[in-house]
Amino acid sequence: MDWMNMVGGLVQQYASGNVTQPGQVEQHYDQMTQNTPLSTIASGLAAAFRSDQTPAFGQLAGQLFGASGGSQQASMLNSLLASAGPALAGVLASGSMPGLSSILGGGANRQVTPAQAAQVSPQEIQDLATHVEKHDPSIVDRVSEMYAQQPAIVKTLGGAAMAVALAKIAQSMQRG
Repeated sequence: MDWMNMVGGLVQQYASGNVTQPGQVEQHYDQMTQNTPLSTIASGLAAAFRSDQTPAFGQLAGQLFGASGGSQQASMLNSLLASAGPALAGVLASGSMPGLSSILGGGANRQVTPAQAAQVSPQEIQDLATHVEKHDPSIVDRVSEMYAQQPAIVKTLGGAAMAVALAKIAQSMQRG
């Protein structure tokens, strides 16, 4: 039995929006993402990040950051900083991001190391991600691409976000 036949019922279930076993969303996420192209998984995550059925992108980004290890935290933070735009200096000067301000020293033009990223709180990432999304909405896609490769971390977002992601993945699989 090939993989598509094994998950065919799950694809149908999520594509139709008929999630009858919400307590098994994590298991279903593992099953559907094992052999799914990363671009399809990233598209599903982006849909979850943009959905009105899940918390705002900034909140989800902060949650992912908090659940990530040092190198993943640094990757996310560097992506956010690269997309922050000129208004970042004002945000840093406001004093609302002390961890970030201390590692950047007021300047945003440098790469953050994993050790430095560990000094930044998930709340600061939430605030920064919210700011960046307003300036550059494509940050949602870049963060989705990063975390498409991290299913264990994605599962920390909870059932609602994973169900939205799975529905989008399932829709893509039906078309493909």
